Amino acid sequence: MEALISVRSVTRSFGDVVALDDVSLEVGAGEMVGLLGPNGAGKTTLLSLVNGQRKPDSGVVRLFGADPRKPAARAMLGTTPQETGLPPTLKVGEVVDFVAGHYGDPMPRAELLERFDLAGLAGRQTGGLSGGQKRRLAVALSLVGRPRLVLLDEPTTGLDVEGRRALWQALRDYHADGATIVLTSHYLEEVEALARRVVVIGGGRVLADDALPAVLDRVSVRRVALAAPVPESELVRLPGVADISTDQAESTAGAGRRYSLLVSDSDDFVRALVASNVPFSGLEVRGASLEEAFLTLTHQHAADRGAAPEPAFAAPSAGGTASHGEGK
Repeated sequence: MEALISVRSVTRSFGDVVALDDVSLEVGAGEMVGLLGPNGAGKTTLLSLVNGQRKPDSGVVRLFGADPRKPAARAMLGTTPQETGLPPTLKVGEVVDFVAGHYGDPMPRAELLERFDLAGLAGRQTGGLSGGQKRRLAVALSLVGRPRLVLLDEPTTGLDVEGRRALWQALRDYHADGATIVLTSHYLEEVEALARRVVVIGGGRVLADDALPAVLDRVSVRRVALAAPVPESELVRLPGVADISTDQAESTAGAGRRYSLLVSDSDDFVRALVASNVPFSGLEVRGASLEEAFLTLTHQHAADRGAAPEPAFAAPSAGGTASHGEGK
C-alpha cells in the first residue's frame, strides 16, 4: 500500500512544551484514519507538520514521498484547519468559484454544494451563515480540487447533530470514491462513525494504532468508587486495576478512605473485591470518560517504557455516577 504520509521519529517542541515526542506514523492510500485524543494531545501539531505549515525539530516527514514544505508535494492535498476565515461579503458560490479557479480539474460547484447540503445557500454571503454552515463550507472547500488526501482538524466543531451527520456522509462518499482521509477529533462517537483505523495520541505520543474494534477494546474501562478502611495497596493488587486515587475530602473515620479506581472489567473486579473480604461501602460503578480511558493508555505506555506516567489530562468530573449493576 502506497504511503501518502510518512512520519518517522518526529519530535516538535514549542519552548519548554514537547508537542510531539518521537512519533512515527504511516498512512496508506485509501485509508480513513481517525487521530483521537484530548485537546492538547498533539493532533493539530502533527497535521501542521504533514501539511508543511511547520517543520519538525528532528525526524522526517514526507507527503506523497516528498518534503511537505515544497508546493509540488501539496498539489493533491486538501485541508481544513480548526478555524477557517471566510470573506464575509462574498457569496458562498463566489467563494467556491474562487477556490476552484486554483485547480485544473475542480469539482463542479453544484456537485460540491450538494454533497454538503449547501445547495440552497449559494447566493448567501458567507458573513450571514451560521457557525455550522460556515464549518460545512470550510470542509467542502478542502475537496474543491479533488485531492487524493484530505486532512481535517476537528471537522464538526460547531455543528449540530443534523449537520454533523450530513458532513459524515459527505466524507464517507468522498472516501468511497478512492480518497484518503485523516481527521482529528476528541469525540469517540465521531471516530467510530468514520474511521476504520484509529491512532490514539496523548501527551505527544502515539498510545495506540490499530483497527477501530481493537482500540475500542483497549479504552473500554470503567470507573469504580468505594470507601474502604484499608491502604491503597490492598486494592491495587485486585485484577484489572489501571489507576487509583484517593478523595481525601470524602474520607470518613468510620468508612475509611474514599477510593476511585479505573478497572478493565468491573464485574471481575467486584467479584475479587468481595472474595478478598476487604470491608467496603458506597460502591459505585460507571463508564469511564474518554479522557479517563486515555489515561489508562498513558499509564500503560509509561509502564512499557519503564517511566513514571505523566498526567496529560484534567481531573475527571465527579458527576455521572451510577450504581453497580448498570450494563457494561
